[in-house]
Amino acid sequence: MPEGPSLVILRESAESLVGLKVLEATGNTKQPLERLPGSRLRAVRTWGKHFLLDFGDFAIRIHMLMFGSYAIDERKPEKTPRLSLRFTRKCEINFYSCSVRYIEQPLDEAYDFSADVMSDTWDPKAARRKLKEKPKMICADALLEQDIFAGVGNIIKNEVLHRIRVHPMTRVGDLPPRKLGDMIREARGYSFDFYRWKKEFTLRAHWQVHAKKTCPRDGTPLSFERHLGTKKRRAFWCDTCQVFYGEGTPPAPSPVVRKAKPASKRTAKSASKPLKRVSRR
Repeated sequence: MPEGPSLVILRESAESLVGLKVLEATGNTKQPLERLPGSRLRAVRTWGKHFLLDFGDFAIRIHMLMFGSYAIDERKPEKTPRLSLRFTRKCEINFYSCSVRYIEQPLDEAYDFSADVMSDTWDPKAARRKLKEKPKMICADALLEQDIFAGVGNIIKNEVLHRIRVHPMTRVGDLPPRKLGDMIREARGYSFDFYRWKKEFTLRAHWQVHAKKTCPRDGTPLSFERHLGTKKRRAFWCDTCQVFYGEGTPPAPSPVVRKAKPASKRTAKSASKPLKRVSRR
């Protein structure tokens, strides 16, 4: 799922479309498209993982879901767009495998932009207040709460908790005040690092624990949970350097069950053949 920084890059790429008029709107979305031709794009904005096309009287919200993508001034011939907008000046933007919805109210009323970690209006004090209202929530879930950390996704969550040395199953209410502040600060700080590395095409090279097997800090084999917490998202962490705050010990991660690889045709054929008897002389 594209995370907030990736949507900011999309917004920057789409800013050349602002001021242009829609000539044609097509796609396999179930939303009615008749109102779009003739509308002029007033602004492109983002809120967390939402890409927003503001036409003044209404807006369109694009959510990329798990496998969404886009193309500007080109098309993906092997895919059918969910929404395709053709503008004046021979410009176009195409969205694939995403959710499309209309927003009828002004965007500043529909969204709290102070909750967006990439926004200039980001409010860390508001984030702290909201977190204190959820003391029993584990940190892995808290970082994915979009009304607190809009734009933070699973990669950022895993990397932030490793960066601040906090076990993902630590409850928010058990965090020392300084660690709570670290989590809030790095949710935004790592998001901007993510943005920079994504533009440099070096994001994966900077991952410390996400989709990794060994902690680069101390060499400990990483723990893994496929569906952690109420969000049921993948978690990677180091039991050596990421401290569990609270009473007792965190539950052990579920054992990883690896699916057996299907036998190849050659193996299956050889298994079905009767064994040849070899006579000894």
